[in-house]
Amino acid sequence: MEFKTIRVNNQIGCRSRQSSYGDSTWIAHGYACLKRNVLRLRSVLGPLLFLIYINDLDYGIKNWILKFADDTKLFGKIQGTSDVIKLQEDLDQLLQWAEEWQMLFNTEKCKVMHIGNCSIQRQYCMANQQLDVVNQEKDLGVTISSDLKVSLQCKQAYNKASRILGLINRTIEYRETTILLRLYKSLVRPHLEYCVPAWSPHYVKDRVLIEKIQRRFTRMIPSIRKLSYEDRLKELGLWSLEDRRVRADLIIEVYKIIHGISSVDPQTFFELSTHNRTRGHPLKLNKNRVHTELRQHFFTERVVNIWNKLENSHCIVIKLLQAAIGETL
Repeated sequence: MEFKTIRVNNQIGCRSRQSSYGDSTWIAHGYACLKRNVLRLRSVLGPLLFLIYINDLDYGIKNWILKFADDTKLFGKIQGTSDVIKLQEDLDQLLQWAEEWQMLFNTEKCKVMHIGNCSIQRQYCMANQQLDVVNQEKDLGVTISSDLKVSLQCKQAYNKASRILGLINRTIEYRETTILLRLYKSLVRPHLEYCVPAWSPHYVKDRVLIEKIQRRFTRMIPSIRKLSYEDRLKELGLWSLEDRRVRADLIIEVYKIIHGISSVDPQTFFELSTHNRTRGHPLKLNKNRVHTELRQHFFTERVVNIWNKLENSHCIVIKLLQAAIGETL
């Protein structure tokens, strides 16, 4: 196999962001500038070579760091001045690595977000430039707020889906059920369910807002317009969006994590119960005690009761998967 190469001297613009987590400061960076001499054309190795190139970025970092493509998030729990100094040293370490390997950060796009009332509000710098502090930031398509509430993300998802649904309503004159269903499933609903286990709404106002889109869509079909919302869903073979979010939590996340289908370590999120019980399935999860409302509705907490109530995890999940495949196709 031949690979064609060409020598170039260009810059590839990337993004960089910063945020904060919990009673901690979460500083996320992306790569703002990339200078390379050799660029491989028509090769699938490009992304892989990039990941290999930045693989040692986290060497010497004392706090937690997450890397995804050209985005990197640095975060840590800040409880005192020593933690602030440690986080700043990690930033200096990242900057030193970037200068050594000629992948400079665009510090103007780097942001800091403080999350938690106990987090120490300190300023952080990169390349002698003070980083901006923000209350909200979009990370991989999901808007993260400093209060960890998802209302803003719900509004943005609603607005995107509403625009697409309005476009369909204005331009499609032939209201055949099959055609509208395909348009809704392929163009509208993905905006309401993108990465939804990470921002599943728990406030009634947010759940109602998201469900409005599907209510509007079902009323667009003339033959079932006068029926109730529940009856319209039955006629179309759809689930409510709230039920789909629960199903996504159980099938896409919990089942895959516990059974090793996902690459995520199950012990990172869950702890299997060691109690011997005669009822239910043998993969029950321990329920942690939480002290805040937000923590109660996090993914790792909200799914435990629903998962433990299943009669048999394998049989129930198989039935749900069959229903999901039947509705999606």
